[in-house]
Amino acid sequence: MGISDSEYSEAVSHNLKAIALDIPVNQDFAGEKVPMDMFYVREAFDRELITNVYWHSSTLFMLKRANRYFPVIEPILAKNNIPDDFKYIVLAESNLTNTQSPSGAVGYWQFLKATGQMYGLEINDEIDERYNLEKSTEAACKYLSDSYRTYKNWTLTAASYNSGPDNISKPMAAQQESSFYDLLLNPETSRYIYRILAIKEVFADPAKYGFHYRSKDLYPEIPCKKIAIDSGIRDLAAFARLQGINYKILKEFNPWLRKSFLTNKSKKVYILDIPNRNDLLYSTILKSDSLQDLKLQPNK
Repeated sequence: MGISDSEYSEAVSHNLKAIALDIPVNQDFAGEKVPMDMFYVREAFDRELITNVYWHSSTLFMLKRANRYFPVIEPILAKNNIPDDFKYIVLAESNLTNTQSPSGAVGYWQFLKATGQMYGLEINDEIDERYNLEKSTEAACKYLSDSYRTYKNWTLTAASYNSGPDNISKPMAAQQESSFYDLLLNPETSRYIYRILAIKEVFADPAKYGFHYRSKDLYPEIPCKKIAIDSGIRDLAAFARLQGINYKILKEFNPWLRKSFLTNKSKKVYILDIPNRNDLLYSTILKSDSLQDLKLQPNK
């Protein structure tokens, strides 16, 4: 005999759980206090926290990738005197993937072509340094430094990264407000800071929000040697084989190379990342002394 509708409904009610989250009282971005006592600030933060906590696949993916790429991003931010919290912008922008948006923004930091070139990135048919994590992070630091000189406020600086400076400065003047949290902005930018804050909150204590993993589940850093090239490369696949790897691996670690060749008529020096093929084996990664097991908190 099958289960009755009432029994089925009771089973669904018992097993399907979505729990309201406790909203942290104290939040800050880059040391700047978030006015969590304002109802619209609290509710906007709550929306993004719920989204990131219950969008399990996306957030777990970010946690895994950050283990590989934050060690590259963090020292570049520090060197340029950009607060560490700005590393969460990369997650809000691209989930730490080399993606392209419908508007044509590209890479981890989502630079438009004109803006990328303005901040020193080479972008043409063969080379697109928006796909280079180190160089695009340096370019983002220059952008953020310029913006901070305008606003003297890191929260507004972060908001301007999303919308562009005109879409922050003009509303500030029109609305006679100086705080991001008191500005009426376009929907995307209005959510942007709260999205970053929510990601930061989850990253501060993943287990608190139900994200459990072992060290071996995180994506590890892959060591590479740096090779300087000051000439053209007619066939990148053949070049890769000479380095002991294949074309796929070469492009994986140097995604800024956009063609199967490199002309380089100007004899510019390019730095290529070349991994040792043995370091790509998961068995090698698991033997790394840098991996330490994380303590899992049992489900209550």
